[in-house]
Amino acid sequence: MWPSIYVGIDVIVNQVTPPHRYRTSTPSLLDLVVSLGTHDASFHVSNLGTIFDYLPSTMLYLAGNILQHSVQKWGKGERIAIAHYMKDAIHNRFGVARPTFTQQKDLLGKFLQG
Repeated sequence: MWPSIYVGIDVIVNQVTPPHRYRTSTPSLLDLVVSLGTHDASFHVSNLGTIFDYLPSTMLYLAGNILQHSVQKWGKGERIAIAHYMKDAIHNRFGVARPTFTQQKDLLGKFLQG
């Protein structure tokens, strides 16, 4: 039994990650990147012109098929990243409709209901 909702998992160890997108992931689903180790790296999202702290124990969800992202050379420590994504080919293969894009009302709807 596969213990994850994601069908693709990449483990990256002590590697600079050049700007890229997960071309085969489902655009409407959020990919998960988990940061482990002892490093002081930053996570760059080029499309947004944004740099996030990416210290160990950080979890980032992003539309990896849409947003170009990277991790440049860091100053010190060991970096392990675990990237999780859903491949669009799985939906195509099994004839399952691609999920729609998440909207703010979908996330907040439960909290705003009285």
